[in-house]
Amino acid sequence: MSILNLEQLNEMHIDVLKEIGNIGAGNAATSLSQMLNTEVDMTTPVVKILDISDAANLLGGPENVVIGILSKLGGDIEGIMMFIIEQDFAKTVLTSLLGVQEVSCDKLSDMELSAISELGNIMIAAYTGSIGTLSQMNLKTTVPAITVDMVGAILSVPAIEMGSVSDKIIFIEDDFLSGKKDVTANMLLVPSIDSLNRLMEKLGIAL
Repeated sequence: MSILNLEQLNEMHIDVLKEIGNIGAGNAATSLSQMLNTEVDMTTPVVKILDISDAANLLGGPENVVIGILSKLGGDIEGIMMFIIEQDFAKTVLTSLLGVQEVSCDKLSDMELSAISELGNIMIAAYTGSIGTLSQMNLKTTVPAITVDMVGAILSVPAIEMGSVSDKIIFIEDDFLSGKKDVTANMLLVPSIDSLNRLMEKLGIAL
């Protein structure tokens, strides 16, 4: 029997998503380390199935200004993936790459936006790579689109794009440790239900 929505995912399904999150975070830490030219460690990712409103609260509330980097998924898995960067993470990256000392998400220069966009591209590739590695499925992604806005406005995009599929999202929270700094990254995944069923079936997980 196929699942019809994200609410039907059981503990076994969540464990699979956690493993995808683990591999994705490992890939992301490696890529981030290379990008920043410094050692980056990670803690075990936290994977949750959330209402979009609950995700907004975890991201500092609907009015908190963040950077959202979105890519549409195609190939064997359709849906969207969005990487959310908060101010502390943006500052860590931009200080390391560009020597920037003061960072305000809503006042980024073109050069700073370009650097953050490249970061998002790398992070999204880390997670899609983890899905492909585990499932041997072929994933394609669009060129990521970057936007700076309040959390509520940014999360309206997956709500509109995938609202007919589900009002819930797969929320992956990662903590990365670089030197004495601990920064949190958040990856949001909203696959189509058909794609999620194909993924679980490919991994041999009973539906």
